[in-house]
Amino acid sequence: MLISRSDELKAGALCSVMLIAALSPGLALATLGEPEASVQSDVAQLQASIKATTPHTNFRVHEIQMPSGTLVREYVSLDGNVFAVAWNGPFMPNLRQALGRYFESFVDGAKLNHGDHKHIQVQQPDLVVQARGHMRSFYGRAYLPLALPSGFNLGELQ
Repeated sequence: MLISRSDELKAGALCSVMLIAALSPGLALATLGEPEASVQSDVAQLQASIKATTPHTNFRVHEIQMPSGTLVREYVSLDGNVFAVAWNGPFMPNLRQALGRYFESFVDGAKLNHGDHKHIQVQQPDLVVQARGHMRSFYGRAYLPLALPSGFNLGELQ
């Protein structure tokens, strides 16, 4: 498959926008693999609001409305750790905060495999990040495959 210079530039631009958004402060959230307590402290610090906390059989979902309009869903296992984060809205969340110790793996993976100009996918044994979008409309999810609760359906990560 031939990839035009224009497609390369678009893919590079999207990767740059996502990395800039990931590195910029302002939108923080609970960190993958960290305790659920970080959800509450981030909500208070950002003056965000928890729209809902939905219990499921083997996990909980916290929906957090950011002041920017971005909705973040944090998935917490029954052992109290965040195993996934999903987002949608006009701005990317702070991925450095969201991914925590997995952030460098994401950056390295994004440089190698950015998909097309509207989509980035990093798939590693311990981390999966899928992000897509364009200015003022971003969607994505990040999860820890080894920390998914038994029987968890990836279709629920929205």
